[in-house]
Order: sequence, then C-alpha cells, then structure tokens
Amino acid sequence: MINDLLHDAELRMKGAIEALEEGLRHIRTSRATPALVDAIEVEYYGMPTKMNQLATISIPEPRQIMIKPFDASTVDSVIKAIQKSDLGINPSSDGKVIRLNLPPLTEERRLELVKGVHRRVEDGRVSIRNVRRDCLKDMRDFEKEKMISEDDLKKGEEKLQELTDIYVEKMGEVGLAKEFEIMEV
Repeated sequence: MINDLLHDAELRMKGAIEALEEGLRHIRTSRATPALVDAIEVEYYGMPTKMNQLATISIPEPRQIMIKPFDASTVDSVIKAIQKSDLGINPSSDGKVIRLNLPPLTEERRLELVKGVHRRVEDGRVSIRNVRRDCLKDMRDFEKEKMISEDDLKKGEEKLQELTDIYVEKMGEVGLAKEFEIMEV
C-alpha cells in the first residue's frame, strides 16, 4: 500500500520535472533552437495551429531560425504570429522562407531571463513539496484507519522524504543547466 503511494508520488514528481523542462525549453538563450517557435500558434484557416505543424523549422546558423511553411500561402500568417509572440524578433521573408535572426542578448536581459528561470524552478519545487504533502496525508490517513502500522508509516515517511530530496535536487540541476545556457556568451 505504501509502495503504491510512493510510486504514484514518484510519477507525479517526474511529471513536475518534465513540466519544468518543457517550460524552460521555450526561454530564449544565446543560441537558436526550434523550441523557441514550435509552440507559437498561427491562424490557419480560422483555427489556431502550432507552428511545428505548419512548417519545417531548422537552424542553418547558430543565431538564425529558418521556417519553411508547407503551404506558401501561410507565410503572412506565420509572420504575423511571430510578430505577436513575445520573442521580440522581426522576421524577414523572401515569400517562401522566413528567417529569424536572433540578436545577442544584453547582460540585463540575461539576468532578467535567469530570474524567470529561478521563479519557474521554485514553482517546480513547490509542486514537488505539494506531492509530498498529499502523499504524507494519505499515509497518515491509512495509519489512522489501521490499514498500516506506525512503523510502516515512519518507514514510508522516510522513503518519501528521500524521494522528495532527490527530485528537489533534480529541479535545481535543471535550473542551473538552463541558467548556464542563458549566461553563455
């Protein structure tokens, strides 16, 4: 019973790590990456559609993103969507291909992005602690209902704390890796 709770808690903690990684993937660094534009929604025949479903996204140079829409008639819609996004980059187009040249980040902007990373990492840590709290509550309820012994509860609490410590540390590692990527010139 406790093992089931711990397994469920671990799955939820892994989910929190994955959510953080996905969120950080869309933060701009000094290098171009397709993830910057993947999730931008483009108006396509009246429906919002993700960029990666409408075009091929490639990185021909370290600071350039090239977007080649499958349908040439969507070039203008793609340009409008990029301009509306929070990227702050003005796209250039030859009618078939859209190029985004990423200017180097200023030191001030880098520090601002790092603060955002810290906020997201802390939110992730809070979500992991919430998983721990929920699991502890369930364990204590089982103990009150005499479904598990007091010794089982103590062992379960210790294992849960170990699991929490591991995932909180992983959160920090993911955040540090992104911070390093942002600060890299």
